Amino acid sequence: MVTLYERIQIDGIMPERALLRLKRAGVELYDIQKLQPKRLCLQVKRKDLPRIFSVYPNADYGEDTNALYRVTKLGGVGLAKWVDFCKNRVGFLLGALAFCILTLAADSFVFGVEFVGADVYARETAQALEENGVKLFAPYKKGREDLITAKLLSLDFVEFCSVKKVGGRIRVETRLSPFTENRICKGEMKAKHEGEIVSLTVLRGSALKKVGDAVGVGETLVGNWLSTEEGGQVRVEAIARVQIACVYEGEHMDAQTEEEAFAAAYLSLALGEKDEITESVTTKTETGFHVKISYVVTESMNL
Repeated sequence: MVTLYERIQIDGIMPERALLRLKRAGVELYDIQKLQPKRLCLQVKRKDLPRIFSVYPNADYGEDTNALYRVTKLGGVGLAKWVDFCKNRVGFLLGALAFCILTLAADSFVFGVEFVGADVYARETAQALEENGVKLFAPYKKGREDLITAKLLSLDFVEFCSVKKVGGRIRVETRLSPFTENRICKGEMKAKHEGEIVSLTVLRGSALKKVGDAVGVGETLVGNWLSTEEGGQVRVEAIARVQIACVYEGEHMDAQTEEEAFAAAYLSLALGEKDEITESVTTKTETGFHVKISYVVTESMNL
């Protein structure tokens, strides 16, 4: 058993007599030093402090001037000093420990996906991540990076791909072949999402829809032709950008929490960097969670 020592101070007329009384009480005394004629400093075992205070009841920092001797605790010695240091800072130490644990735990989760380089395959990237068990607000599954990379490298024009976890985010770096980055898309511009047009900019081509129109997937937004004064048409390559307000609604029966339900819905949308969520509502149902997400997507062609 480890013995802890305390340093005490005895003040009074002829303090040596106080030492005799303590010895008769069975208190072991160590490292006795006489600092002044009426003051002694020494070490005792911490377990003997109650016995010392019983001999000199005024020892608890009392101010009884009629007392013959007054004993004052000066603090722990050696190991006892470190024990007191830790005891007085137990709240801080526990807080620091909890912070470290939470930081390490949070670092193992996925809170977002970051695209570096080309993001034209954002939807396919989201699908590849989900197929390999990488989901938002869920623990990150290591060892799937090669499978995800192989899936993305199989896409057209992908020359380089890297997938790694950085902090709480998945960083996906994709580079396309330089021969395809400036490739001109031919044909009409068709909608890739279902919703309502909120913005339509056409630099070349003929707009077949206007702001406020409802569109479905595959509907033609901009024709790849221009009308002539004679009533004919001239074939051109369409250059345009459109923003479509969309609404997602789905039931997620496998989700255990609102966060898991939202994460599953968010991944299924496969939004790009230019897309924006405007509103989201997650409601608990008898069979799971109902998620409604309003968002605006940006589609472009040769722009």
